[in-house]
Amino acid sequence: MQANLIDGRAIATQIQWELTERVASLKSRGVTPGLAFVRVGEDPASKVYVGRKEKACAELGIVSETHVLPEKTSEAELLALIGKLNSAKNVHGILVQAPLPKHIRESVVFSTVLPTKDVDGFHPVNVGKLMLGDETGFKPCTPAGVVELLVRSGVKTEGAEVVVLGRGNIVGKPMAAMLYQKGRAANATVTICHSATRDIRAHCRRADIIIAAMGVAEFVKADMVKPGAVVMDVGVNRVPDATAKNGTKLVGDVDFANVQLIAGKITPNPGGVGPMTIAMLLQNTVRAAEQSV
Repeated sequence: MQANLIDGRAIATQIQWELTERVASLKSRGVTPGLAFVRVGEDPASKVYVGRKEKACAELGIVSETHVLPEKTSEAELLALIGKLNSAKNVHGILVQAPLPKHIRESVVFSTVLPTKDVDGFHPVNVGKLMLGDETGFKPCTPAGVVELLVRSGVKTEGAEVVVLGRGNIVGKPMAAMLYQKGRAANATVTICHSATRDIRAHCRRADIIIAAMGVAEFVKADMVKPGAVVMDVGVNRVPDATAKNGTKLVGDVDFANVQLIAGKITPNPGGVGPMTIAMLLQNTVRAAEQSV
């Protein structure tokens, strides 16, 4: 890896190694962490994401079970399944893979998962705890992974100017909430930029840390980045690529090749934030199992 690259794969591996002792301790007490995945429909990306998470669980010793429901499954049927998983003593975490079919309300589904099993951090109780700075809740995995990358890469957030690009419920909003809290890897001054922000470039140019989560391919250009700034790329976008077998390739929200020449530190994409999302999911699941005993 080049000097200024933040290696998400290596850091995720380190976290998973740290979790092995906690899993072993649980098993010595007769508890095996259990994680249930729920997928509705056959969205190709969802199938890939769940498959990666299943593999990571197996490597760590977490027992996972995957429930695949047809695209036409009703909201009531999905909620009934979640109710059963809420009651299952061997299931410590529940992850309902998004996106869901349009006829199913994600907000209702996420609110039905017990807060104590909400290892995705989407239940209103856990969202509220995050906003209040209450560490007893579960934090959303992707922004939590970004924070760990910053900490383990020696990036100081206290007093830093941070620009978060994107105001989504999964990354943007919780990301900002984590960084402006009092506490570890926080105490930053945070600006959230979005589609209605005037002169996004000016905001980015003064940032010590840029976190790109807009879902716009290679949006962040070199002239938007202050020399030496830290750039975290959360985006996943599919763009045309005539050289690829399927005619497309995945890129982030950052023009990596050019921004890398300016940034002090930067996450590659892939190999940056993505592996950390899974690592944080595993960490939340182990913690949920620990809390159950």
